[in-house]
This record gives sequence, C-alpha cells and structure tokens, in this order.
Amino acid sequence: MTQLTDLGIADIRSGVAAGTFTAVEVAEAFNAAVAAAQPALNAFIVTTPDAALEAARKVDAARAAGQPLGKMAGVPIGMKDLFATKGVQTTAASRILEGFKPEYESTVSQNLWNAGAGMLGKLNLDQFAMGSSNETSAFGNVISPWRRPDDTAPLAPGGSSGGSSAAIAARLCPAATGTDTGGSIRQPAAFTGIAGIKPTYGRCSRWGVVAFASSLDQAGPMARSVQDCAIMLEAMAGFDPKDSTSLNLPVPEWEAGLNPSMAGKRVGIPREYRLDGMDPDVAKSWDEGIAWLKDAGAEIVEISLPHTKYALPTYYIIAPAEASSNLARYDGVRYGLRDLPDGAGLQDMYAATRAAGFGPEVKRRIMIGTYVLSAGFYDAYYTQAQKVRALIARDFELAFQHCDVILAPTAPTAAFALGEKSDDPLAMYLNDVFSVPASLAGLPAMSVPAGLDRQGLPLGLQVIGKAFDEQGVLNAGLALEQRAGFTAKPGKWW
Repeated sequence: MTQLTDLGIADIRSGVAAGTFTAVEVAEAFNAAVAAAQPALNAFIVTTPDAALEAARKVDAARAAGQPLGKMAGVPIGMKDLFATKGVQTTAASRILEGFKPEYESTVSQNLWNAGAGMLGKLNLDQFAMGSSNETSAFGNVISPWRRPDDTAPLAPGGSSGGSSAAIAARLCPAATGTDTGGSIRQPAAFTGIAGIKPTYGRCSRWGVVAFASSLDQAGPMARSVQDCAIMLEAMAGFDPKDSTSLNLPVPEWEAGLNPSMAGKRVGIPREYRLDGMDPDVAKSWDEGIAWLKDAGAEIVEISLPHTKYALPTYYIIAPAEASSNLARYDGVRYGLRDLPDGAGLQDMYAATRAAGFGPEVKRRIMIGTYVLSAGFYDAYYTQAQKVRALIARDFELAFQHCDVILAPTAPTAAFALGEKSDDPLAMYLNDVFSVPASLAGLPAMSVPAGLDRQGLPLGLQVIGKAFDEQGVLNAGLALEQRAGFTAKPGKWW
C-alpha cells in the first residue's frame, strides 16, 4: 500500500475528493514525517502542525457538506520562510527578524489557503534568499536527504530554497513554495531530484514576500512532478493590485493544458551554454534531453545567446544593489532585532543591530550593492549592468524568433558537500551560471529531474520559455519527465 507521504498534490486532492482518505489523515501523516526528520534535516525553522490540521478539518467539513473543493484541497504544504504568514514567525532565516510575527498574510500564501492548502511549517532558506547551498541561514544548514554512495558527508540541498527542496525530496511535504531571484527554485530542485518552475516575472504577487532584489524576485511552486507544479502555480498566481509589478492577466488553466507532444515545436540549444570543462555527466544529461524532446516530436535548432558570458557579473551587480536598498529598512527601529549598547546614539544602534543581525553573506552583498550605487561608481557599474541586462533580454527575444522553448542544464554540477565551496564566494556564485540569464530577462523557466550522475545524485534539465508562456514550459517539462522516467528517491537515513 502506498504511504500517504509518497503522494503528490494531484493524488492527494483526488483521494480526498473521492473519500479514499481524509484530509486530516493526510495532515497527520505529514506532521509525523516532519517531526521525525526535522532534527536531522533542519528543513523547517518553525513547524505548524495545528495549522495543517485546522485547514484539513475545514476541507473534510466542506466535502461532507457537498461544497466545492479548491485546487489544493487537503494538500498540506511547506511555506518558505520568506513569505509573511499572519501570526506565525517570519524571519527570512535571519536573526534580525527572529521573533517577528506579521499582522498580515502574503498574497501568495493567502491564495494557497483559499485553494484549500494547509501549512506544515516555515521552511529554512539561505538568509534573505542570498546563497546557493542553504549554508547562510542563521538557523543552521539544511541537510539534503541525498547521500553519495559509501559517503556520509552531508550534501547541500541547493539554495536559497533549500528547505523547500529537501522537505519535498524527503517526503516531508508534497509541495512547497519557493522564490527564484537568480535560480533559487530551479537549482535546489535539480540538486534534490524534484521539479520547480519560476514563472514569468509578475505572475505571482511579491506582496508580503521579504524582498531581496525587487526586479528579479519571483515566487513559484516546487513539487515532485510537472503536473503538481502546474496545479500549485494556478493556485498561487493572479493579479494583485497591492503589487505594482503584478501582471494584470487572467490565470491560464495550466493543468488542463498539459500536453507532452512537442510536434511542430522547435527547441533551441544555446551554443554559449556549452562551457569549457563542462561536467561530463551534465553534458550527457543535456544530450539525452535533446534526444527526448526530439522523440516527442520537436525540431532541434541551434541558437545563440551572445551576451550569456556577461550574465553572472551583471546579476551580481544588480541583485546586491537592490538588496542594499531593500535591507536598509532593518535598522532596529520598527521591528525585529534591536541592539542598543549603553550610551549609544542612533547611528550606533543601526551599526550594532545590523552587525548582530545580518550574516556574512548578507553583509557582503550589502557592501557590494552600496559600492556600485555610490557616487562615482553608479554609472560605471549599475548603469552599465542595466544596459547589459537589456542586451541579454534582447538575445532571448531574437532567439525565440527561431524556437519555441530553450533547453539547457539547470546547474553546472550535481549537489556538492556542505562546506565544499563556502569559503569561495566566486565558486558558489558560479552555481547560477545557467539559471541567471532567464531571471535577468524575466522569463519562465523550469527544472525537471533528468536522471542520476555517476555518483548516484540527481541532475536537472532546464526549460526556458517566452514571456507568459508557462504552458509551453510545462509541456516541454512533461515531455522530458515522461521520457526520463525519474523515480529515484533518497534512501531514508534520518
């Protein structure tokens, strides 16, 4: 008999609707899984078993009364601790917000609760979403449930949405919210063998999401299948007048539109993504993905994205610049941590609070961002980076004249061990080399599990689509998913 915790969104929703099991039974099963694994994986900062049960009881009562059920009815999820949740601690994994309980609910989380989902807890992440390994959290590292054969070294679950990816892969939740600024949904999905989609910038409201880089941040779903991502994205997305960057467009029925046939579609393969010294397992996986889409009926075409080599430096100017502005609000005056030494003045309080509350990576990015925005350097760095960003977006526009979607690796390697790259920021930043371009252009992009490398660790393939064409991305992802036949899951060691 299949355990309830092995079920995804679609199966849970169907089972609850049919009366095969109750939403409360589902919530109890996942609550137990979270409690058993939390000490070892550290995927959650806060657990909310009562909230999950309360939402489940409402769904069961609605079903008993013959009322219509929502898209996520009976599905308990994890909520990345970047989303404000009313009355539940929201920290962005930083000490500077420890103990902060919002008096409001983020638009995305409220949309999910309205659709019938329940909350298992707030998931750990890199502090303020700054990181690629989940090692910058003030509440300790998230540990991936995956292991290399005959090796006990703990592996990174990816970042910043590492708590989300680890919890889904370990069957602690069927799905979770993530946010993606430069790859923080896609890269952790690839590292842990799950699926995740960053929609077009503006599809999901940023209201109530702790800001990192406002022109890049985008919420999206993470789950174990393309179908589950489609279901959850439908529930999350929608126009929000409280967010000036929100797209005033109807939400398509992505689940109903799923179709794995690629007949008549052209898939672009960017020549610039064939990096010198590319990991042979990643290159092999990419070649297999090309063959799978060809088998699905697609025509494969080579394309050029000539400004790709400038994407990382552009991103690491723009994102820290926006972060330095967004994080200026954490000053010890209105909320969160306040460090006020005896006899200290206002400037002393600012300095002491930020020194105590922000971690090293956050401080590094604030300093970089402040530098590139400073007088004398603004035009040389920030203005130039914005010009290059426009060129990168233009590259995609031109490429999409010749193809419908683009296929590329998600990350340059499989998961690495914790501590392996933490003392080398540049090596860590290179994890985003394949994911950053789509973020700079605001395009929808998805990672789908494609197989295992020679060490038995998951690899992901990335599908990038035209603006507003999440359906095309999901359909190509479904074609890959069906042909990859990925069923591997981590051995339960925790």
